[in-house]
Amino acid sequence: MNIKEIVDFQREYFYSGKTLDVNVRLNNLRKLKSLMYKYRLQLNEAFITDYNKSEFDVLGTEFYITIAEIDFMIKHVKKLSKPKKVSTSIVNFPSKGYLLQEPYGVALVVAPWNYPLQLTICPLVGAIAAGNTVVLKPSNYCPTVSKVLYEMLGEFDKGLISVILGGRKENTELFDQRFDFIFFTGGDVVGRLLMAKAAAHLTPVALELGGKSPAIVDEDADLDLAAKRLAWGKFLNAGQTCVAPDHFYVHEKVKDKFIEKLIAVVKEFYYHDGKLDSDFPFIINDKHVTRITGLIENDKVIFGGKIHGRQLEPTIMDHVKETDPVMQQEIFGPVLPILTFKSLDKLLEMQKRKEKPLAFYYFSRSKAKARRIMQLMPYGGGCVNDSIMHLTNDKLPFGGVGRSGMGHYHGKESFYTFSHQKSVLVKGKHELNVKYPPVNNKKLKMFKYLAKVKD
Repeated sequence: MNIKEIVDFQREYFYSGKTLDVNVRLNNLRKLKSLMYKYRLQLNEAFITDYNKSEFDVLGTEFYITIAEIDFMIKHVKKLSKPKKVSTSIVNFPSKGYLLQEPYGVALVVAPWNYPLQLTICPLVGAIAAGNTVVLKPSNYCPTVSKVLYEMLGEFDKGLISVILGGRKENTELFDQRFDFIFFTGGDVVGRLLMAKAAAHLTPVALELGGKSPAIVDEDADLDLAAKRLAWGKFLNAGQTCVAPDHFYVHEKVKDKFIEKLIAVVKEFYYHDGKLDSDFPFIINDKHVTRITGLIENDKVIFGGKIHGRQLEPTIMDHVKETDPVMQQEIFGPVLPILTFKSLDKLLEMQKRKEKPLAFYYFSRSKAKARRIMQLMPYGGGCVNDSIMHLTNDKLPFGGVGRSGMGHYHGKESFYTFSHQKSVLVKGKHELNVKYPPVNNKKLKMFKYLAKVKD
């Protein structure tokens, strides 16, 4: 079948009602979990082939998070699917109100290359739990992982889940189809194109994009803790993480000491006998190697900077300015610019005028100051005294705002993102006879009383 035929086939499958039974959805979730374990070793090998990602990294950043999402949905999908009673107003007395969760229909999930398992399967979990059928488009930048996903998910009925491989040609054809919901994770350039295409059919979308997510290390921060947690967050997956701290602002009073501790941590984490560990992940392809290395200014490099094929060392740059090339785009690689600040309030004023980032991280010993900063700064999600870990909590919705995206998921929010909430009011035979013409003073007074309008 071509792409249009696949979408039409899924629409007929959805119209058949096969996805509406919650027990069927549960069985599909359990099957998905079983398939994850069945193909785990093949997935590990595929990650090594595509960009040298070790089994430990695959387990920690891909497999574990995905299984946790499936387990959450298996546990909660029946409760999430039930009608929910709501109270009604005196105007509608006597009446009852309730909310129904309805699947959209045929959903398109477009996944990126940087976490090709997690960011493919986690949206899929929400989509099938909510009762949709799904067309999946994994990235062609990680072809080996995508082929394993194609084989693994091919064990489902194609009416429920269909995987489309390929590149720009297939994306173009997919974007021209009429879907009932679109979930996209990737860059803002493709996100804009997809949103424009979706507008032709008035298709709702969720966009998980990115941006330059800052980290602030204040003068009262625990520097050992900040160095450890920010180094891990920045260089995880060789910096190819949408919520990675893109750049650090460090207070001038502690900058030199922080850099000293940061370099020591990077050496401890990623080097052995003075050499970069062989399992440090590769940059995904040569195109991105050229782009990332083009952001490095050698005279500002204080650590790293060497490249071996597609393996770029963790690279730290100091004395960076806002106008430098490395500050003009999301880095998405193991290059870390460090900037200095003196006044936190002035820094926040500047940050509020920038595009809203996907993530924000603040390090300080002051709980009161941290609460104020997290309230003032605009961002999708963030951490105090940590990085990245907010997305591992299924009770914290994950998503962006402004240019960093729209919509959110994880945990119950994944279910709601792929559901339309229908409102239902059930009226009894009797009612307050106020709304019907003709109007008189008695009805007017009664309405003012009910509406709490004062003369």
